[in-house]
Amino acid sequence: MFNGLLFFPITPYQSDGEVDLTELAAHVKRGVDAGAGGVFVACGTGEFSALEQNEYAGVVRAAVEAVAGLVPVFAGAGGPARTARRFADRAKDAGADGILLLPPYLTEASGPGLVSYVRSATRQDLPTIVYNRANARFNEDSAVAVAGLPQVIGFKDGAGDLDLMARIVRAVRDEGNDPSFLFFNGMPTAEVTQRAYRAIGVPLYSSAAFAFAPRIALAYYDALERDDQETLAALERAFYHPLARLRAKGTGYAVSLIKAGVELAGYSSGGVRPPLTNVLPPHREELASILAAGLAAVPEPVKS
Repeated sequence: MFNGLLFFPITPYQSDGEVDLTELAAHVKRGVDAGAGGVFVACGTGEFSALEQNEYAGVVRAAVEAVAGLVPVFAGAGGPARTARRFADRAKDAGADGILLLPPYLTEASGPGLVSYVRSATRQDLPTIVYNRANARFNEDSAVAVAGLPQVIGFKDGAGDLDLMARIVRAVRDEGNDPSFLFFNGMPTAEVTQRAYRAIGVPLYSSAAFAFAPRIALAYYDALERDDQETLAALERAFYHPLARLRAKGTGYAVSLIKAGVELAGYSSGGVRPPLTNVLPPHREELASILAAGLAAVPEPVKS
């Protein structure tokens, strides 16, 4: 279903705080034109938790229209099970190819409870990727159970427990579920951990950096595909590791930094909605320096 780097667009806002669907469509189109292999709209980077249902439907529809069938479009869905199901219905009506099911609100749950949540929150006619993070922590048994649901086509890890994730991958594969079942690395600045994830059988990953630095993100992805260790190390040293260190300096910077990066690239973002806060000026300057260093580390294309 996905062939190439996965793009997680921001949700831009107008000066009055309303969603800017025109800028969103342009942002999505730029990403697809740059070479994205799939678009995940209104997810974490797209501030799903800040959107009400009508806004959400407009965002998903604008993305679907901008993509024009060139690559798959998945939309975030989450919250209480019935609310998540309503978001899934909106995504289906707006033309999305599937959903990324985010963790339920606040409450902790057992493995069987999480399996019931996935079953209740999703539609059998809408492919679903389940997100393992925050208060939705799956173990081997519950991961195998959700992988066996007909609508679930993938499992995305944002918890970062490589030991457990390796066992989950092995358990799901050994259970004999669909061999095309997908595994994703959903850690913030996923490129930092992707070499480790790939080694345990998780080939796909979210690239938030692609939203503002597609040349860098694509250069890293291509180097992974070629096993170009020199380029991987150069980009990690110049861009990805400094970006991860900067991300740790502010709460919510996993989203705020991406929006600041979009602005540094010359486009409008409208900032973030509460409870997130915008990047502080010194950190914005640091991001600009990191972006410049990353671009300088991108290898020149080989001339034929």
